[in-house]
Amino acid sequence: MSETHSEELLREVAALPSLPGVYRYFDAQSQLLYVGKAINLKKRVSSYFQKNHGGTRTGHMVSKIVRMETTVVRSEAEALLLENNLIKTLNPKYNILFRDDKSYPYLKMTGVPAASRRERLGEAGDSKSPIVPAAPIAADFSRVSYYRGGVEKKHRYFGPYPSAWAVKEAILLMQKVFRLRTCEDPVFSNRTRPCLLYQIKRCSAPCVGHISAQDYAADVANAEKFLRGDAQEVMKHLESRMMAHAEKLEFEQAADLRNQVAALSNVLHQQAMDNVEDRDVDILAVKVQGGKACVNLAMVRGGRHLGDRPYFPVHVEDAAGLSDSEEADASSEAGNGAVVDSVEVQVLEAFLSQHYIEVAMPPTLIVSEPVSKHLLKVLSEQVGFKVSAIHQPREQRRAWLEMAQTNAALQLARLLAEEGSQQARTRALAEALDLTLENLDALRVECFDISHTAGEATQASCVVFQHHKMQNAEYRRFNIEGITPGDDYAAMRQVLTRRYSKVAEALKEAKHAGQTPAGTGRLPDLVLVDGGKGQVSMAREVFEQLGLDLSLIVGVEKGEGRKVGLEELVFADGRDKVYLGADSAALMLVAQIRDEAHRFAITGMRAQRAKVRVGGGKLEEIAGVGPKRRAKLLQRFGGVRGVALASADDIATVEGISRELAEEIYRALH
Repeated sequence: MSETHSEELLREVAALPSLPGVYRYFDAQSQLLYVGKAINLKKRVSSYFQKNHGGTRTGHMVSKIVRMETTVVRSEAEALLLENNLIKTLNPKYNILFRDDKSYPYLKMTGVPAASRRERLGEAGDSKSPIVPAAPIAADFSRVSYYRGGVEKKHRYFGPYPSAWAVKEAILLMQKVFRLRTCEDPVFSNRTRPCLLYQIKRCSAPCVGHISAQDYAADVANAEKFLRGDAQEVMKHLESRMMAHAEKLEFEQAADLRNQVAALSNVLHQQAMDNVEDRDVDILAVKVQGGKACVNLAMVRGGRHLGDRPYFPVHVEDAAGLSDSEEADASSEAGNGAVVDSVEVQVLEAFLSQHYIEVAMPPTLIVSEPVSKHLLKVLSEQVGFKVSAIHQPREQRRAWLEMAQTNAALQLARLLAEEGSQQARTRALAEALDLTLENLDALRVECFDISHTAGEATQASCVVFQHHKMQNAEYRRFNIEGITPGDDYAAMRQVLTRRYSKVAEALKEAKHAGQTPAGTGRLPDLVLVDGGKGQVSMAREVFEQLGLDLSLIVGVEKGEGRKVGLEELVFADGRDKVYLGADSAALMLVAQIRDEAHRFAITGMRAQRAKVRVGGGKLEEIAGVGPKRRAKLLQRFGGVRGVALASADDIATVEGISRELAEEIYRALH
């Protein structure tokens, strides 16, 4: 195998140190092929070039290597962290990759911990404290809310939760059992009478003094204990308080606590999956089928099962064979037999390595496949506590795992069905339009749409469909300027000229050089415009001026009565209109792409319009007002208009805004 590589590369390999580190392989186009880690860089990397890998995926990858980069680190834990950061950011072709999803949501409680608050307020025993006539202060009454983003030490966060639905269910629980407030501070501070939530017994109305700060703090403390898994302790505490009030003939207070105990008891009965012995556990099940894989992650926090979330890695087929080789090399380094792990194990270990870089890791994992003890040791070093993985659990844990495995199989079956359906739609579109493609997966469609409100804040959108799905990362928006407001034809002319003028130049240069442009530098196989003859004529003029192929342009014209399913396709090269039929798979795909272009255009237009109308950009232009302060200002005053209407004194009351900065903001907005 080394005969196909340059002497310079082989000298680099021979000069590698026998230290832990990370290596990266590149091809002739400087595309990253693979990222790997090693306890011994010299031994691991040398194995790729000293062995004959034949026609395997490993051999195919090694034959492409022309350049290598390495980074030496202090330990394998550091190597693991660096390796997976590089995999997630650089997207190498031959690594199993779990793409970044949205960050996990949390349940947030504002203010200082309940215990500290009660101490500060001077809790007066177990009896109900007298209601003070002074106006309640929002800071003395914790608010429970949905939260996603970076955490702040001054608040408490519970989770993470696998979905927004799970957080909202937990918030509803906090309202039903502990009657905690969910309103924002400005709403709290301006209430003069209880809201509807008080009437339906979902809030204790601290905003109007219906509960003292001390008693509210006690409810918050119980809620925190419940979320941490101490439900039985909370139940016992509430029952003892209820009996104490009853003995003192304080029947109204006892009745309130009785209702609270009943609500909590009902919740505990409904939570059939609770297990107080397991406070924080992640359950991971892997399913591999048809070259695709799914890892289903179920989460238990505070002893309560919060739900699950599926993950679908990419590059599974390409990476599997290479991982086989690497596992054999690792076994060889350790002096063991070359035992190769299954694809399921490789996928699971890739998930563990990548997922827990930025997500809090529980001490116990329940897994469907055996996990390397060596990997668990490295993960333990990374998180600072011992992490254990249970492969063959019993009793409740077994039930959790079986449920996760069932969900993994269902999610993967759904994915395969959707991909099969989408591929069928792509094939139907190619056949309907007589597109001759050797590789249907490479079919690239770009669709344009114009959006504005009576000519205001005109924006054009360009969305991309390729590999049988929408490519969100390649979407583009164009601010349209210098045209008569409301002139959609001029807007289409401008966006197509801006999009394809450079492509036309690249095509001419590539033709002279005898090369084929790639990526956004090449023409798509189809250009869809949302409109009929008028928009298609405008697109034809642009393509004629640029010397591009007119047969690529297809307009999507509304049918009779603008009804969905009656759309017709209009061609720029003179072909007759085509009606595909309401049940046509090709028309379904065209409608899907067209609707996505419309959605993308209209959301951009609305944001631009709001910015123009209310000066949304002014806050960003003020020195000292970054994203966090801007968000707090908008949240406090309900938008830029509210900030503009506020006085400098009002602005100075916002957390993080000094008096000097408040005056500067006031001057900038006036």
